[in-house]
Amino acid sequence: MTHYIYATSGSAAGFISGRYVHALNGSAIGQLNGSHVHRLDGRYVGELHDDQVVNMHLGNLGNIGNPGNPGNPGSPGNPGNRGNRGCPYQDVFRELL
Repeated sequence: MTHYIYATSGSAAGFISGRYVHALNGSAIGQLNGSHVHRLDGRYVGELHDDQVVNMHLGNLGNIGNPGNPGNPGSPGNPGNRGNRGCPYQDVFRELL
């Protein structure tokens, strides 16, 4: 089953495959280190919270380095909009793009 990531508005923004974050078209755009989300170049972006990439004001957790290109697993399709869940944190998914 695909683990989708959503914008705080509720629309699907991407998905997780292994320890990588992908756009809905399948291109790799980020990496996971626990709940910490980093760009592919290693720069910290935010936290994975309720299937959203958000700024939880934890500060800058540094750079974990570039893992190389994990490839493109293909598009899993779009699950549609799950609705706004009232997340109190700022959506930062776009910083992965």
